[in-house]
Amino acid sequence: MMQSYKNVLSLAIFVLISLAFVFPPAIKPLAPQYKIKTVVIDAGHGGSDPGAINKAKNLQEKDITLPVALELGATIKKYLPEVNVIYTRTTDTFVELYKRAEIANRNNADVFISLHCNSLDTKKDKSKAEIKGAEVYVMGTHVSKENLEVAKRENAVVLLEEGYKKNYGGFDPNSPQAYIWLTQYQHNYLENSLRLSVLIDKQFNERLQRKTRGVKQAGFLVLRQVACTSILVELGYITNDEEADYMKDSWNQTLMASAIFRAFRDYKNEVEK
Repeated sequence: MMQSYKNVLSLAIFVLISLAFVFPPAIKPLAPQYKIKTVVIDAGHGGSDPGAINKAKNLQEKDITLPVALELGATIKKYLPEVNVIYTRTTDTFVELYKRAEIANRNNADVFISLHCNSLDTKKDKSKAEIKGAEVYVMGTHVSKENLEVAKRENAVVLLEEGYKKNYGGFDPNSPQAYIWLTQYQHNYLENSLRLSVLIDKQFNERLQRKTRGVKQAGFLVLRQVACTSILVELGYITNDEEADYMKDSWNQTLMASAIFRAFRDYKNEVEK
């Protein structure tokens, strides 16, 4: 009986080994390498919303962000033709904040870059006119009152939208308490957003030799529902006359777009490795 059992066992093992050669186990394919395929470039403000203004220089924020956005997109198309470039606006038109996020999500964007210019109330405090420097923001908590004020100013554009309370769940851009619930968004994308932000700050600081004020976190409505790596770049302070002159110059706009492109290219290379 024992010998018979051994014979059956040996036969079974032989059959299994034979089958393994005839029908080798399927090899699970490696996961496809992650590629950045789509970037959405958002020129802040536009149309009936001029954004920040420097009256002395006859300069509006919307007239700086658009040419920089278009130049950035053109540069990406030229040197990274495999990347699909989508704009939230290409002309002087008003686009609601929530629609800008919808454009990114509808097109399965991998990166969302929103361009703006910062400003301060120099009438109350003339010393603020000397403040300058580019900043890069990611979605997050306000670590300072200054960050909150920047977010409130950029978010105030929703007051120009019809039915904005419905579009943003009753959000009041002037209420500090309303910003608490914004902190839960973008958590999944925060790490990569910070990586891209640091690269942009480095390009502005080292390549353009521009003063920068670092990478910061604040609650921006335009970033809150974008399902990808997303950042907001404050190109400089339009209320600083020196910086206003710099930003309105077409060559300098090309340089700023080039700096952001280089950071985007380096970020793309990093994450795709």
